[in-house]
Amino acid sequence: MATSSSTLPENGPVEEDEMMFGAESGWVEPLTSCDHLATSLSSDLAHIPTPDTPCNRCQNPSENWLCLCCKEVLCSRFVNKHMLQHFRETNHSVALSYSDLSVWCFTCDAYLNAEVILQLRPVYETAYILKFGEAPPFHIGEHPKVEDQ
Repeated sequence: MATSSSTLPENGPVEEDEMMFGAESGWVEPLTSCDHLATSLSSDLAHIPTPDTPCNRCQNPSENWLCLCCKEVLCSRFVNKHMLQHFRETNHSVALSYSDLSVWCFTCDAYLNAEVILQLRPVYETAYILKFGEAPPFHIGEHPKVEDQ
């Protein structure tokens, strides 16, 4: 019998707060704008905790997210859900995953394209350097400087 990607897992339905937009398809197109950035971003995202910082609540060493409002590091919804709880307690909408450097808006319930959204580029680049020890590679959409001939 053939099954589709929309079938429920064998162990029962997934909790609503564990579902992510588009997660069942394997590919999610991140948003290129978000109305929540104006009120959700710290004024100092050039100085952030390192990617190996454990969860501030349970000390979990991996699958952690950085709140881009208050810079607290908390674990993912797949560990102990501390970042999700933080959002529910504070309404801090935007967080960066230290696992893959993706940015999630809890209010939009969507990923944000940190390489395209200008307000997110500095924290994305800082996190990339902290994680990999070098600047992010050149990206499509950026235009190299052209020297006068």
